Amino acid sequence: MSRRRPETPFHDLQHFIAYPRVNGLALSPDGRRLATIVATLDAKKTRYANAVWELDPAGEAPARRITRSAKGESGAAYDAAGNLYFISARPDPDADGDDPVAALWMVPAAGGEARLVVSRPGGISSVHTGRDGGVFVVAPLMPAAEASDDPEKVDSDLRKQRKDAKVAAILHTDAAVRYWDADLGPDAPHLFAVEDAPATEPEPTDAEKAEKADASDAAAAPDPDLPGTVDAAPRQRLRLLTRGLGAHLSTHGLHVAPDGSFVLAGRTIPVALGDRLTAIVKVDVASGTTTDLVEGVTGTDYGPGPVSPDGRRALVVFGRTGTASVAPTHELGVLDIASGIVTPIGDDLDQWATPLTWFPDGDGVLLQADSDGRGPLFRLNVADDVVTQLTHDDATYAAAAVAPDGTVYGVRSTYEYPGEVVRVDGDTVTRLPNPVERPELPGTLVEVETTAGDGVRIRGWLALPAGASPEQPAPLLLWIHGGPVSSWNAWSWRWTPWAMVAQGYAVLLPDPALSTGYGQDFIQRGWGSWGDAPYTDLMAITDAVEARDDIDGDRTIAMGGSFGGYMANWIAGHTDRFAAIVTHASLWALDQFGPTTDAPYYWAREMGGLMEGHSPHESVGEIRTPMLVIHGDKDYRVPIGEGLRLWWELLSKSGLPADEKGQSPHRFLYFPDENHWILQPQHARVWYEVVLGFIGEHVHGRTPTLPATLGLRDAATP
Repeated sequence: MSRRRPETPFHDLQHFIAYPRVNGLALSPDGRRLATIVATLDAKKTRYANAVWELDPAGEAPARRITRSAKGESGAAYDAAGNLYFISARPDPDADGDDPVAALWMVPAAGGEARLVVSRPGGISSVHTGRDGGVFVVAPLMPAAEASDDPEKVDSDLRKQRKDAKVAAILHTDAAVRYWDADLGPDAPHLFAVEDAPATEPEPTDAEKAEKADASDAAAAPDPDLPGTVDAAPRQRLRLLTRGLGAHLSTHGLHVAPDGSFVLAGRTIPVALGDRLTAIVKVDVASGTTTDLVEGVTGTDYGPGPVSPDGRRALVVFGRTGTASVAPTHELGVLDIASGIVTPIGDDLDQWATPLTWFPDGDGVLLQADSDGRGPLFRLNVADDVVTQLTHDDATYAAAAVAPDGTVYGVRSTYEYPGEVVRVDGDTVTRLPNPVERPELPGTLVEVETTAGDGVRIRGWLALPAGASPEQPAPLLLWIHGGPVSSWNAWSWRWTPWAMVAQGYAVLLPDPALSTGYGQDFIQRGWGSWGDAPYTDLMAITDAVEARDDIDGDRTIAMGGSFGGYMANWIAGHTDRFAAIVTHASLWALDQFGPTTDAPYYWAREMGGLMEGHSPHESVGEIRTPMLVIHGDKDYRVPIGEGLRLWWELLSKSGLPADEKGQSPHRFLYFPDENHWILQPQHARVWYEVVLGFIGEHVHGRTPTLPATLGLRDAATP
């Protein structure tokens, strides 16, 4: 008697949404402690709460949870003593009053409860530590507080003043107004050193010390909250280090010197016509002064990388900024800290590599780079410029660290399994006992490729449902990645193909022109001409996959988000081969998008070559395919105006008329409080349900089953 195969988590969207997710990596300086963050669905099923888990680097003991709070934690980092710092908005058990904000907490190396280190009204964004010393945080500060003698008090007073007066207005002086889903200003990120607070009382006299000692002898038991007792922890304070940088500190690439004596950071430099450059600044911890090591150079951006073990060098990323016809470059260099001279290195690696950390010997740097649909780790020898690939699995490494003995630990994923922590020993990669097991998949993953019209190889991943065969060919979903300078090479909970595979669809994840992992020339093929090579590449690999005998080529759908949404819109106006098209957070009218996105200076460099002849809205009258438009109102990367204009022009100008009831075949799924991504769990479920209902309607002729939470009269009524 045969047994029914159990369904996977992807067959039940609530199970899928609730599956725990592993993300991030922290390694203690001695290499003995390893931590990661695990996100789990909260009791209300409306948010994910993070917790810090420790793993055994030796791979012998099971993972154990070391933090627990309703608010969750983020940003784990070990200091030189092995204490674990993290950011959390959990309430202080010893305090009353206002709602808690994101503060700095610490779990002692010896164990015990987490302790509040520093809290401030404006919150704390991130924590950074040096291998041998130094703890630093990034936190927002009001401009008027930056120049004051007591910046923390002034900052607190200003925040209270704005809150009490109910003032939210922000006055800007340069082009940086918004970022991703947040309004910039009036505060700006700054770097602070975490230090022991000075005593608030004068040093007692000898007589006072003697009197206190007599009183202590008579006490029944020591008070753990008094200084000098076993559980006492010195009070901490923040010291501002980045006076004078204002809003120009870039916090996305902070690197602390091993001894904690300085920090390298990025600095943005506004230039004419709203453009900007990025440079590298050295922040001296003792003096609190900042020095430009690499000043802004027209046409070139610089970003800081990890500092060498001896503190004399740093690996940096630099490159030519893009123009309307020439793609930007991404190169590596060794920065001499004393002179500020950058020496190019790694010329033989024709990939956009990210430097992660130095090896303990100081002779090599650990890199990660996209490569042929994967994202392996590499070692770059600084002395002889030799690059050696360390990992050869089909995985992409999102984070990695190196222990004092040279052992590498990383977080990897593929489209066959989500993020997991591993140990890399030479050519061997070992999965450590993780907090989360791999989910069972509803199908298999294969690699596919074809040749484009210009002779260039185009490849991708194909996720096939269980049972797909010549007798039961699966309908195909072409899923186009965003970026556009990106690659389908790592697991994504936001854009997982397996929810579609569980419903019987084969999902094609191709890397067309502009994708990373195939060299600079492959990016250049699509630069300034999104509707040309990327489009023909996508059609070529779709043709090749539709020709498989386990694929039903007559039932194909296209879908994409961000740049992938641009391509979905472009496809809609240039072919009617697809049964339906889903476009998420998509670019529609490029003349409107460029000036309204959160980074107009970046897009202005390329948009000059795209405005004419490459904007999807120009072909709206040619659209003959039903489209599902999805957009979030808090999306500042691709502003909501793109989705609203696309929706109106589909209704008023597309070549697909309404039915006999006057209803359009198009649909618009709108999220008032989501950004470029749909992050809230309940909304992610709605996203998948609506998408699956829409494509099921047009591929199988099914009446869509839509979420009751949308409040519709019936499943088929928009």
